Amino acid sequence: MPYRPLGRSPLSIAPLVFGGNVFGWSADEARSFELLDAFVDGGGNLVDTADVYSAWVPGNAGGESETIIGKWLKKSGKRDRVLLATKVAKWAEHPGLSPVNIRAAVEASLQRLQTDRIDLYFAHQDDASVPMHETLGEFARLIAEGKVRAIGASNFNADRIADALALSREHGLPRYECLQPEYNLVARAGYERELEPLVREESLGVVCYYALASGFLSGKYRSVADLAKSNARGGAARRFLNPHGLGVLAALDEVATAHKATPAQVALAWLIARPSVTAPIASATSVPQLQELLGALQLTLGADEIAALDRASAA
Repeated sequence: MPYRPLGRSPLSIAPLVFGGNVFGWSADEARSFELLDAFVDGGGNLVDTADVYSAWVPGNAGGESETIIGKWLKKSGKRDRVLLATKVAKWAEHPGLSPVNIRAAVEASLQRLQTDRIDLYFAHQDDASVPMHETLGEFARLIAEGKVRAIGASNFNADRIADALALSREHGLPRYECLQPEYNLVARAGYERELEPLVREESLGVVCYYALASGFLSGKYRSVADLAKSNARGGAARRFLNPHGLGVLAALDEVATAHKATPAQVALAWLIARPSVTAPIASATSVPQLQELLGALQLTLGADEIAALDRASAA
């Protein structure tokens, strides 16, 4: 499988990233191990998680996803076949981007992941209360120590990313090599208008979350009644049940039929074909579902099909 460079970092990734938010939530430990094995054996290499996953689940405290990944790494011996991305700033246990907090958070993540390095470490959200040079300075120290290989930013606006990149150039600090924004066929405007021009100008990597719009782009949810099919995702998909969203599904159906593919595969293939996107992030809770998603890597859309999806999904 051809890998893609992640910004100007030393990392190269497969064009599909596994979203580890399901580990310890809608996938228990045994199922999570199966999914991770199938993902890596299927050619994937970047697993994305965060220290806060999955604190929203009743009975969880946070750190569950990292803990499961760490146990899998120890059991499988596949650490050298996988890249790990995790995040800091959103968890109440380690909030914000102060140097002291980043240091404590990274050490805790390394312990849970049972590894000596995090390949891609994201600032999970902006923290304007901390001077940017202090945050980047701590990231620089972690990189120098070999505990982090590259850094990224999630949920930042374009102005703050531009400021961070300018600061990195001016002071010789590591730069954010990868952005993690929301981006999919029914949520295009925010990324394309604000972030995409900067991504192209600065040669940044992009791994986008909600690639399937909380499952809506799988075609599973086409009416309010369908939302009950999933306690985990159905409620989040409700916001796309409108004429625009249903029009996107119709366009996906047409392209999927032509390729004997599924709507989810076409939605991911559209993202993979976007020149500014390195890889979409997608989650699965069963091996057959994961294999379906991996099938997107074998799907090549024609220019006319991409244009049809562009028209149907335009804001």
